[in-house]
Amino acid sequence: MLYTIFVLTALCAYLLGSVNTSIILSKSIYGDDIRSSGSGNAGATNMLRTHGKGIAIATLICDVLKGTLAVVLATWLDLILTSHFKDAALSANERMYLLGNLKYVAGVFVVLGHDFPLYFGFRGGKGVATSLGVILALNWQVGLIVLAAALIVMAFSRYVSLGSITAAGIYPFILFTYIIASGENLEDSVPYLIMAFILALLLIIKHHSNITKLRNGTENKLFAKRKTEETAQENTGDQ
Repeated sequence: MLYTIFVLTALCAYLLGSVNTSIILSKSIYGDDIRSSGSGNAGATNMLRTHGKGIAIATLICDVLKGTLAVVLATWLDLILTSHFKDAALSANERMYLLGNLKYVAGVFVVLGHDFPLYFGFRGGKGVATSLGVILALNWQVGLIVLAAALIVMAFSRYVSLGSITAAGIYPFILFTYIIASGENLEDSVPYLIMAFILALLLIIKHHSNITKLRNGTENKLFAKRKTEETAQENTGDQ
C-alpha cells in the first residue's frame, strides 16, 4: 500500500507541476506561446523580457506556490501515514525510506512536471521558481540562505542564470551543513539530501545552454534588452 501511495503522490505532483503558468498566461492574455519568444524558456525571466514586470511577477509567484503546495500537501499526507503505520509490521528500510518521505518525492516530481509538462509537449521551464517553492516549504531558513546567495550573484553579475546555477550548486551543501549544525540525525536525513542533489542536478542540467553562453560571453544580462531599446529610442530622438 505504501508503494502505491508513493507512486500516486509522484504522479499527482508531476501533474501539478505540469500546469505551466507562463505558457498559460502568455496564451490566454497575449495570444502567443512564450516558448516562441525571447529565449524560448517557459519561465518568469523570459516573461519579464517579453511581456514586462507585472506578468513576470505573477508567473514567479504562481510557480513558487506550485512547488510549495506540492510539498505542503505531501507533508500533510506524511503525517497521516506515519500515524496510521506507527505500529505496523514494516521492515527497517520501509520504515526509513517510505514513512515521512512523501514530501521529498513530491518535491522532485513537481519540478519534473514544470520542466517536462505533460500538457505542453514536455517542453517547460527550468524549474528555478518551483524548486525555490519546494526548498522554502521544506525548510524556510535554508531556503532564505539559498535565495539570498542567488540574489547576491544576480545583483553583482546581472545574470539570472548564474545566480540560479550558483544557488543550485550550493543548496545540497548548505542543507548538509544545516543538518549537522542543528544536531539532526544524518542517517534519517538521507532521503532529504538525495532530493536536494536531484533538484540541484535537474536545475544545472536545464541550464546547460546558459552555461555555454556564459562561457562564450553571449548570455543575456537582466534588463539588457530593455536598456538597449531605451538607448535606441534616445538616439532616434536626438536625430
